[in-house]
Amino acid sequence: MAVEVGQQAPDFESKDQDGNTIKLSDYRGKKVVLYFYPKDNTPGCTAQACDLRDNYEALQKAGYEVIGISSDSGKSHKKFIQKFDLPFTLLADEDKSVHEKFGTWVEKSMYGKTYMGTARTTFIIDEKGIIAEIIDKVKTKEHTNQIIK
Repeated sequence: MAVEVGQQAPDFESKDQDGNTIKLSDYRGKKVVLYFYPKDNTPGCTAQACDLRDNYEALQKAGYEVIGISSDSGKSHKKFIQKFDLPFTLLADEDKSVHEKFGTWVEKSMYGKTYMGTARTTFIIDEKGIIAEIIDKVKTKEHTNQIIK
């Protein structure tokens, strides 16, 4: 199921890097940058996370909470956070249930082979839980500029 701008963001529950249960509805009243990325510690995902880290203060001043989500485990997220000093929450969606709700678990292709994987996508969600913007052509090294215009 793909979601669209103007729709209510699907609520979900997932575990963060510390094993705490996080719900999207817990963030009601705040603007949320919910970014789906393929894998911890890969070049593009690291560049994206570090760009958000380096601009975290500006994102917070603009009123945003940042939440990253991938199908990696909480343990993997914890190491990724520690290695790159990431100041935001990463959620483990190992069963891909959140990916399914947002339409980010898709068929991909590389070298003629097809496989299922994460479509690198960012959802900007407003204070009321409505999807204000969907960024599906993410520039990993300048992602904050795509969010704060």
